[in-house]
Amino acid sequence: MDEKAASVSKLPLPVAFLEFLARNGVDPSIYIAASQSTPRYIRLKPGCGTRITEIEEEVKCKVRKVSWLPNFYFLQPDVQIASTKAYQEGKIYGIDAASGAAVVALNVLPGDHILDLCAAPGAKLCMILDLIGCSGSVTGVDVARHRLAASRTMLRKYGLGDRCRLFVADGTIFSFIPPRVQSNFILGMDEESEIYKEWTHRRPCKERKRVAKARENASSQPFVKTQDPELIFYGSNSGVVGLRKSEVFRSVDDLEILQFGYDKLKLLTNGFRLLKVGGFLVYSTCSLTVAQNEDVVEQFLSQNLSAEMVEVEDATGWPCSPARIPKTLRFDPSTSFTSGLFIAKFTKLTIR
Repeated sequence: MDEKAASVSKLPLPVAFLEFLARNGVDPSIYIAASQSTPRYIRLKPGCGTRITEIEEEVKCKVRKVSWLPNFYFLQPDVQIASTKAYQEGKIYGIDAASGAAVVALNVLPGDHILDLCAAPGAKLCMILDLIGCSGSVTGVDVARHRLAASRTMLRKYGLGDRCRLFVADGTIFSFIPPRVQSNFILGMDEESEIYKEWTHRRPCKERKRVAKARENASSQPFVKTQDPELIFYGSNSGVVGLRKSEVFRSVDDLEILQFGYDKLKLLTNGFRLLKVGGFLVYSTCSLTVAQNEDVVEQFLSQNLSAEMVEVEDATGWPCSPARIPKTLRFDPSTSFTSGLFIAKFTKLTIR
């Protein structure tokens, strides 16, 4: 047995997982690199670069800048940042560099309306909200309520929730466009419908009981795709305050989506449906298998004539490798010193 095979045999991985990797052509030794050399990454909120020396003193190690990713730094993998003053003040947060690259691939601009259809645990949401600044909005969707609640906690901790709304929903059927335009289309709306006031975690007793009962009923049943989305958070400038529930939770048609859908988003088939013409979609997964990446992209392109692959312009100089399909990228622990990540970027064309 050679040294590499011996190392693989000692990996603390379940046999079933090793068999899965073998079936999908993934070299298990990549997990050796992941466990031994992948550093701890952090992102500083813009304008907080002067805090580096303070952080180094607290964690007692060098904090080094990631040369290819703005505002990103890395530390030794075993360093804990939760006790640092900068973390407690919401000036830094942990996010893998590969995940940061997926956000950069979106080319987020102030004023964009962005949809993240797999938003938890929330680090990418924070980064996107940092980038849109004082205009635009972000809609985060996740099927797991407890994970999305953790995202809500992150947004509030870092003071980034003002232009964000969070829905517990199945991303494959989520069908709401940014509320910024909805009041233009409501005709004869239900006057009895609830009007959203400024969000607060301190809800009236009657409402808390209603939500708790609904949650209890939902938890006793398996999640089904027809289950109504639940809006669990919205910022004061997210476009929700002042709208009626019937305006936020209304059906939209394809023509409306083409004109007023999202500028940029993540996920794929349903995400592309909600993308407006000329918008951009980034499909990223933390999987290393071809079946969940290139095979999915090829099938998607064959079924969507208005979809076109585009280059990730910022990727020049990134420590990643080309994937099997031109214009797609792969990060992995041995090549990139990051977690594994696949990135593909699309735009929506007008079909004539």
